[in-house]
Amino acid sequence: MISKITTATIFGIDGIKIDVEVDLSNGLPAFNIVGLPETAVKESKERVRAAIKNAGFEFPGDRITINLAPADVRKEGSSFDLPIAIGILTSMGIMKEAAIKDYLIAGELSLDGRIKGIRGVLPIAILAEKEGMKHLIVPHENGPEASIVRGIKVYGAGHLLDIVHFFKGNGEMEQFIDARKADDGGDKIDGLNFSDIKGQPQAKRALEIAASGGHNILMIGPPGSGKTMLARRLPTVLPQLSYEEAIETTKIHSIAGFLDSRTSLIIDRPFRAPHHSISDAGLIGGGHVPKPGEVSLAHNGVLFLDEFTEFKRNVLNSLRQPLEDGDVTISRVTHAITFPARFMLVGAMNPCPCGYFGDKRRACVCGASQILKYRSRISGPLLDRMDLHIEVPPVTIRELSLDREEESSEQIRKRVVNARTIQNERFKGKKIYSNSQMPAKTVKKHCTLNDTAQNLLEKAVEKYGLSPRAFHRILKVSRTIADLEATEHIEEAHVAEALQYRVLDKHLVM
Repeated sequence: MISKITTATIFGIDGIKIDVEVDLSNGLPAFNIVGLPETAVKESKERVRAAIKNAGFEFPGDRITINLAPADVRKEGSSFDLPIAIGILTSMGIMKEAAIKDYLIAGELSLDGRIKGIRGVLPIAILAEKEGMKHLIVPHENGPEASIVRGIKVYGAGHLLDIVHFFKGNGEMEQFIDARKADDGGDKIDGLNFSDIKGQPQAKRALEIAASGGHNILMIGPPGSGKTMLARRLPTVLPQLSYEEAIETTKIHSIAGFLDSRTSLIIDRPFRAPHHSISDAGLIGGGHVPKPGEVSLAHNGVLFLDEFTEFKRNVLNSLRQPLEDGDVTISRVTHAITFPARFMLVGAMNPCPCGYFGDKRRACVCGASQILKYRSRISGPLLDRMDLHIEVPPVTIRELSLDREEESSEQIRKRVVNARTIQNERFKGKKIYSNSQMPAKTVKKHCTLNDTAQNLLEKAVEKYGLSPRAFHRILKVSRTIADLEATEHIEEAHVAEALQYRVLDKHLVM
C-alpha cells in the first residue's frame, strides 16, 4: 500500500515542500530511503523503526521504500523522522490517508516515540501557509514559533501516539493560536543605557548619526576608553524591528537553532559580537550544508567586531560583499545558497600595537612603521566601506566624578526614529530602508550640495586622496546629519561634520 505525507526541508532561509511517499510491498524485509537524503535522513530509519516498536506497534516485515520527492532536491536534518513514521503507520492501515491530506508534518523522533524539537520551523510554517495547507503538526516545543504565521492551524505533539490517537479520533493535540513570545533582547541589552557613559560627547554623536542612517562606524581609542561600552549600547537607540523584519530575522535564528522555547519572535535588533579568532566560514557562513554565519545572524541589527585589527585579513575582507550587497552567497558544486546580511558594522580598535598612541597619560612605545603596519591590516577597500571612523579618547577621572545627568537612550532614540521616518518617506516603495543603502543614482538625486558645500567636499577629496566610494559615503552621512535636523537640503555645516568622522583618512595623509 502506498501513502503520501507532506513535509518540508530548508533551503537557505526558505522552506521547500517535500512529499514523503511510502510503499509497503511483498518481498524480503528491507527499509530504503531514496530521493537524495543526507546522512541524518538516512539514519532516520533506525529512529523510526525503534519509535514505532516502542509506541506499541509491530514494525512491518515487508519491503519498505521511502521516496522523498522531488528527488533532485537535497534533504538534510532530522525533521523527516515524524512524516516517515506517520507514512509507514498509514500504509499499515492504522490511520486513513484521507484524514492526513491537508496536514504538513515535521519533527524528530526519539527511540521511545517522543517527538523532539527541530530547527527552522518558522520557514516551514510560512511555506505551509503559502502552499495552502490548512494544518501543521510540529513538535510541542516548536508550536509557539510556528503559530506566528496566521492562516494555518498549528498543532503541537509530544509523542507519536498523540498523533495516532488524534487522527483516529481518540485524542486531542494542543492547538497554538498566535502563542507569540517575543524576545525583547534579554540579557543583550537589558539594563544598558547611554546615560551610563560619562563624557564622550563626540562618540555618542557619531553613534547617533550611525544609528539614524544605518552607517558603518569604526572607533579608534586606547584600552579602557569606552569603545565596547558605546557599541553595546547602540541597539538601545535603534528603531524597533518592523513585523516583516522581525519575521526575516527570526527565520535566520530559527534555522541556526538559536531560538529557545521562551522565544518565538525576535522583535529587537540583533547584536552579534564574535571573537577575533573566528574563521571566514564562521563569519560569512558555510559548511557542507551551508548554514548562516555571524553576518546573517546580525541581519537587521549590529555586527560588532572588537579588536578589529586582530581579525585575520582574509576574514575582514570577506565582509566586503555583504557590506556592499546586503546578502552573502555561498556556492557549492551542486547549488548556491543566498542568506540575507544587511547589518550595521561597528568596529573597535587600538590606535597602535601598544594601544597608547595619542594618549596624554601614557607614552606610546611604537615606531611609525609599526603603527603604519598595524593599521594596514585593514585594507583600503574595507576602510572605504566604513562611513565613519572616529577617535575615542580616554575619559578623565574628573569627568567620571562629575554628578551630571547624561542623555538617555530613550532621548537619543526619539531623534533616531524621527530621522528614520524621514528616510522611509523619501525611499517609499524603493526597498531602501536607510541612507546608507542608497545606490549611486539615488545619492545623486537626494544628496545635492550648494556651491559652498560642494567646494568644501572637493577640497577634502583632493587633500586626502579619497576614493569615489568614500566620496559617496561622506554624502550619505551628510544627508543623515541633515535628516537629524529635519533639513531638506544638505548645508556646508553638515558636510563639515561628516568630514570630521574620517580620522583615518587624515592620519594616512599626515
